[in-house]
Amino acid sequence: MGHGHLGLAKGAQVGTAPSTMLGIHDYWLFVATGVLLNLTPGQDTLYILGRSIAQGRRIGVASALGISAGSVVHTLAAALGLSAVLATSASAFIALKIVGAVYLVYLGVRMLISRTPVAGSADIAGTVDTWTALRQGMLTNILNPKVALFFLALMPQFIEPDSPTKVGAFLVLGFTFLTTGTVWCLVLALGASRVRSFFASRPRALQGLSQASGALFIFLGLRLAASKQ
Repeated sequence: MGHGHLGLAKGAQVGTAPSTMLGIHDYWLFVATGVLLNLTPGQDTLYILGRSIAQGRRIGVASALGISAGSVVHTLAAALGLSAVLATSASAFIALKIVGAVYLVYLGVRMLISRTPVAGSADIAGTVDTWTALRQGMLTNILNPKVALFFLALMPQFIEPDSPTKVGAFLVLGFTFLTTGTVWCLVLALGASRVRSFFASRPRALQGLSQASGALFIFLGLRLAASKQ
């Protein structure tokens, strides 16, 4: 899911009456903002595209669902206030960022050194367990501290400061964003996996594509490690 332009919703409150339910206001503005942010290419988008093209639809869908599962964790963390630790503790933020970067590089290296099955052999998706792909997608999302900060920065803008049910409000907004994000991630996975069919009878090209995806993951890991915020 893309997570850029956090300031998009700041100061953009429209003239709709605040909802009495859970203290959420401008709900449809939140939905529109979330959809736009989902469409913005980010680390999750590139990860899903890379896996879907290199390893097929089944692994792409599993990776997309893993990304969504990671967002569930971030939603619960934001609702319970755990994400505030990352926002206030520089050491915690750096530690999680480095762990996430190392994990992405690890996945990239594995894809670089793994050999793609030749034409006529079992589908490449079978070389990676579906549960493993889901778990890796989930960890990739969880270990990205920017996602946690995104949830903490965006959602409070749509919750009344004096709401007595802030936890419930965070959960409703978080799972709303999760729903739209999951739909988009699945669209990406299914669409990108179609590109792979072109390479099905071209094992060398498919091998190169898998290695290119590995290089992309290494780049994402290095970029995450080098980022200053």
